[in-house]
Order: sequence, then structure tokens, then C-alpha cells
Amino acid sequence: MMKFLFSLMFMVPLSFVKGGFWLNQCLYLVLIFLFLSELSISSLYCNISYFMGVDLLSYVMILLSLWICSLMVMASEGIYKSNYYYGLYLITLLFLLISLFMTFASMNLFVFYLFFEFSLIPTLILIVGWGYQPERIQAGVYLLFYTLVASLPMMVSIFYYYNLYGTLDYSFFYKSVEFFMFYLCMSAVFLVKMPMYFVHLWLPKAHVEAPVSGSMILAGVMLKLGGYGMMRLMQMMIPVALKVNMVFIVVGLVGGFFVSLICLRQGDVKSLIAYSSVAHMGLVLGGIMTLNYWGMGGSLVMMVAHGLCSSGLFCLANISYERLGSRSLFLNKGLINLMPSMSLWWFLLSSSNMAAPPSLNLLGEIFLINSLVSWSFICMIFLSLISFFSAAYSLYLYAYSQHGKLFSGLYSFSLGSTREYLLLFLHWFPLNIMILKGEFLVLWN
Repeated sequence: MMKFLFSLMFMVPLSFVKGGFWLNQCLYLVLIFLFLSELSISSLYCNISYFMGVDLLSYVMILLSLWICSLMVMASEGIYKSNYYYGLYLITLLFLLISLFMTFASMNLFVFYLFFEFSLIPTLILIVGWGYQPERIQAGVYLLFYTLVASLPMMVSIFYYYNLYGTLDYSFFYKSVEFFMFYLCMSAVFLVKMPMYFVHLWLPKAHVEAPVSGSMILAGVMLKLGGYGMMRLMQMMIPVALKVNMVFIVVGLVGGFFVSLICLRQGDVKSLIAYSSVAHMGLVLGGIMTLNYWGMGGSLVMMVAHGLCSSGLFCLANISYERLGSRSLFLNKGLINLMPSMSLWWFLLSSSNMAAPPSLNLLGEIFLINSLVSWSFICMIFLSLISFFSAAYSLYLYAYSQHGKLFSGLYSFSLGSTREYLLLFLHWFPLNIMILKGEFLVLWN
């Protein structure tokens, strides 16, 4: 694993090479190809070097991080074209990727915590440095303080566990702690990061104010840090979790339903996609909290699927924003008349968002529905409501943006560039082709 870390570190000087913008993109793709050759499909750690190693969960998450970061460079051509500090942008992106890589590859809880927190800083720089509106400062502060307030108790509980058992290595986490405060302190930061309903307010703000790349990495990978941490650490809290998890499952499902209703009232394209993330992650939270095999497998599938699908939708929102200068659904109307070929991608990604076959979202939802219904039959009520309303707001997003009467203020327009179609294809293709080998994603236990 050190070779990948060193590869990323040696890319730092390349961020400042004149005209090295697309070179960076190509190197990300080379790294993805190399990482694919290290395929790890078991729940055992392999490729161990120093304190790093990968099992299936880490492997999938690192691969997703590399993929999304490569697409972020492709989506941010505007920064390169306008010469808007793109060297600094590339280096921020690189530090973000290094921190995510270390978070997922680490086999030690404290190193995980350290880089988990460090990943906040490049994200904040992306939002504040390359965001669009003046409110981005407020959005950055929301993001920072929500996560920091929840993460300090986690640090204390990490020290408490170390004091108790003398180790923070993942391999020794079968020793559990029967102490409710420990459970709460350890979980809080992941619940904020996922985000769970009630502590989700930072997410729509951060998404709406972030540049396209910030939205892509937030939806694609940063939300998954919460799910990843939960799946890793739940085994050391099982005695308490069996008693308390019910509360979080209820909050996840009921919150998912409420957020789906909020989605139907959004007038802002980015805000709608951001709120839909909260609804999807509510299902993932429910799946992890049931503590069964279906739930864990389904959560992993759903996290990957949501990462690709949500990131693709943010790219589409940005493509419209670059041309119309507005994210409002009332102005983004009748786009099928102007960009008919882009409407196909709106349709494909909106249908994946509502878990239509053959997308990976469908596989994830089937697993999570199985998991939650086997836990309690009453979950069926909210699961059916979430499924129905996710179809409703996805159709609302598609129908409102593509159909209707054109905004009269539009006087010029351009069809999509090849880069944009490639960008959307690289989101949609893995999302719909991976279902053919879906069994790989559920071998982690």
C-alpha cells in the first residue's frame, strides 16, 4: 500500500507543472488501473505494509475515491480554462485524496481518526476557495463545526478503549465495551458524517455552496466515511448496540421519509440532489444498525452506488449551471429542446437514483429492504414510502428540468462537449455494469 501513497505524494510537484492539468487526470487513471490489479475480495486484510492494508471494504472505498477524484479533475475544466489558481486546486485535491487513502487503508483506529479529521481541511479549502456564492463561508463553518463538535468525544473514547485494552488495532476489536456513553461518543461523528436526520443541516448548505468538484467528493466519498467507520467499529460496541440500535434505525427510516418529502418542495437542483443523499444514507444507516449480513452487504453496495449516482447528478446540475448561470428549477426548464442528447443522461442518472434496474442502487435497496424487514416487519411501511418518494422526486427533477416552456431570457446555448459526455458515461457505466458481478461487493462480513 505504501507504493500508492508514494505515487500520490510524488504527484505533488506535478500540480505546478505548466499545462499539467490533464497530466494529473491521466496519472489518476493510471493509479486506478494499478490499484485494480491489487484486487482484494475477502474480509481478510492483504497487501499489508506498515500500518496499512486493504480488505474488501477498504479496497472498494479507495477505488471509489480514486475514481471520483479523477472525474473531479475532468469536471473542473472551467477552473483550468479561466486560469483560476488551478495549480492550488490540483494540490488541494491531491491532499484530499491522500487523506482519504490513508483513512481507508489504515489498520489502526487512531491513524483512521487522524486522517478522517484531516480530510475536512482540503474540503473546506475547496468550498471556500472555489465556491460560487458569498454564503460559502457560512457553509464551510457549518461543515467544520458539525463534524468537530461530534469528533472530540470520539477522540476521548479512543483513548478510553486504548487504556482499557492496550491496543487500537482493528484485529483486536472483538473485545467489546458495555458502556452506553462510549457507544454514543464513538458513533456520534459517523452519524453526523453520514448524515443522519437531525444532524444533516450542514450537508445541503455545503453542497449548494461548493464548486462541482466539492459536491462530487462530498456526495461520492465524504458521506461514505460515516458508513465505513460504523461498519468497522460496530463490532466493539455490540452489547450496547443490540439494545440501542433500534432508535437509530427508526430515525434513519422516518428521517429518510421526511427528507424525501422535503425533496419534493425544492426549487434548487443542487439542493434537491443533496437532500436525496440524506434519504439514501438513512437506508444505509438502518442497514448497518440491524447488524446482520444482508445489512452490511447492502450498505456497502448502496454506498458505492450512491457515490457514483449522486456525483453524476451533481455533474449534470453543473453542466446546466455553467450555461444558464442559475440552479433554480424554475429557470432550468425545457432543456430537452436545447440539449436533447444531455436529456438522455438526465434520464439515465435520475432513473438510477430511483433504483431502477440494472443499476447498483437496485441491488443495494433489495439487500437493505431484506435486512430491515427481517429485523422488524413494521419497517416495511417506511421502506415502501421511501422507495415511492425516491421515484417521485427523481421524476420531479427530470420532468421539471427537461420539459416545460423555455426560460425567455435564454438567448444562446451550446450542446454538450465530448468531455462532458465522457464524464457522465464514466459515472453511469460502472454504476450499471457492476451489478453483473454484484456478489463481489457482498463478500465482506
